[in-house]
Amino acid sequence: MTFSFALGDPGDETKGTLGMGLSFLGGDRREPVLEPAEPAGNGDGFSLWRGSAGLAGWSRANPGNDLEGLTRRLYAGLLGHARDLHLYRIWNCVPQINGEGPAGLENYRAFCRGRSLAFEAALGNGFERLLPASTAVGTAGGELTVVFLAGARPARFVENPAQVPAYEYPPEHGPRPPSFARASVVEREGRLDAYVSGTSAIMGHATVAPNDTAGQLECTIENLGRISRACGLGAGGARHFKVYLRNPGDYPSVALEVRRRILAPGDLVSYLGADICRSALNVEIEVAVRGADRI
Repeated sequence: MTFSFALGDPGDETKGTLGMGLSFLGGDRREPVLEPAEPAGNGDGFSLWRGSAGLAGWSRANPGNDLEGLTRRLYAGLLGHARDLHLYRIWNCVPQINGEGPAGLENYRAFCRGRSLAFEAALGNGFERLLPASTAVGTAGGELTVVFLAGARPARFVENPAQVPAYEYPPEHGPRPPSFARASVVEREGRLDAYVSGTSAIMGHATVAPNDTAGQLECTIENLGRISRACGLGAGGARHFKVYLRNPGDYPSVALEVRRRILAPGDLVSYLGADICRSALNVEIEVAVRGADRI
């Protein structure tokens, strides 16, 4: 069996295909997360899947009026399951990510505070240097979804030299900065697996080309190139891109540019409708690379 994302339909969670609650715009309808994998039970709100390459788990719950508290509890459970492993990748679908919660704090900022506090409680001072790659996008539904991938092989966490590390963002971006690295890299039999976080039009810590999809796509593609080089990724390997678009009407033009500028023969890509963590951002792209050469 395979534990995978069902990107084009609700999926069947009992068979390892997890629907993300995002609208499917086009491209490939499945993305493997862990293969082979078999069910490994439940605990702390997570359904777990285990394979020779590691452990994956997912949880989905309605936060009600306490998104921060739910995030903190789910991440405490996640970190408990991954305690004896190395975290590679986390995906988050945050309800109404740009909306305002009952305490007057933007939902994404409440999520970030809960996540950061959970990491700090579990990992202590200096936890920022242990943060894996991650994506957090918005869903119109009312549930928070958290998915993780961990394994026995050590991971190297990589930053984009043109961006301030997210965990060092200044207070203008919220009471606690986002807790993730720009990418995680795992060496496997002399080749590299890489998990590149959701990447968008940010330079330093500032948004580039606010509300301008074409301008943001240009900057995002440049940032993907920078992080790829920082990871040391060479030729070869299997690549799967996920492109998140705030405005579904941007899909045709973005898909044309992605095909022209990014995709190589054999690459897979999925396009999904989702709100992005900053209200002025329209596009975000992540990628999983398996078995790449070193530069």
